Amino acid sequence: MPPSDGAKPVWSRIQRYRGPSGSQTKRDVAVETPVNLLFGGVPYAVMMTTPLDLEDFAVGFSLTEGVIENAAEIRSIRREDRADGIILDVELTANRFREQLSRRRSLSGRTGCGVCGVTSLEETPRAKRPVASGPLPSPSAIERAVSALENAQPLNRRTRAVHAAAWCDLTGRILDLREDVGRHNALDKLIGARLKTGAAPSGGFIVITSRCSFEMVEKTAIFGASCLVAVSAPTSLAIERAEALNLALFAIAREDSAVSFTDPSAPQELDIAS
Repeated sequence: MPPSDGAKPVWSRIQRYRGPSGSQTKRDVAVETPVNLLFGGVPYAVMMTTPLDLEDFAVGFSLTEGVIENAAEIRSIRREDRADGIILDVELTANRFREQLSRRRSLSGRTGCGVCGVTSLEETPRAKRPVASGPLPSPSAIERAVSALENAQPLNRRTRAVHAAAWCDLTGRILDLREDVGRHNALDKLIGARLKTGAAPSGGFIVITSRCSFEMVEKTAIFGASCLVAVSAPTSLAIERAEALNLALFAIAREDSAVSFTDPSAPQELDIAS
């Protein structure tokens, strides 16, 4: 199970079912709460998240938003729990904070929205450069990773309401996994967790349980990973950006098959079972 920061990511309620027996059952529900991210006391974003692994989220979000280039540019993260949500105040190094003041963006309300608050196309977060080529996972490695996903998601097993992002080595073994009601948030949490350890974004691949939109490709490339595997299908822009960023993109990944979309003109199905 991924590390907890003391938050309560679920709450329970009694569901009453109509019927002869009048039976009752207890149901766990995923918590969704507003998290206000500040940089040096200056409001930046309000994101709807699961209140778990929020320091990882702050680090990963800071990187994929282009606020920082590495974890060393964060001095501290102060958390304040309030009745109406959670405040995360990220203190940056002096130079990085001055740069951030010149490029403020305002996000609000959505569950992990990737482009809310931008006022022009130029402000859309994008990777600055293509990722370095790296070894790709074999079909058996993808099979192993996808097969292990469900048992590696304790929160989703309880609620059936959250997404996950996992970091796997080239054999398909899951090394890190983070969960959240927002698919972008889950990926930011995973990236933050890896960034904090100083682990290189090579020698492995990312697996996500959600559909693969362009923001998921951009975040993966900004982190520097060379391969992204998605359980659901990609969008056209996700494929185009993966091509442009030299990112290997596998999607519609199942225990017995996956499709390589890296070349959008000729997607190739991998028959894992064989």
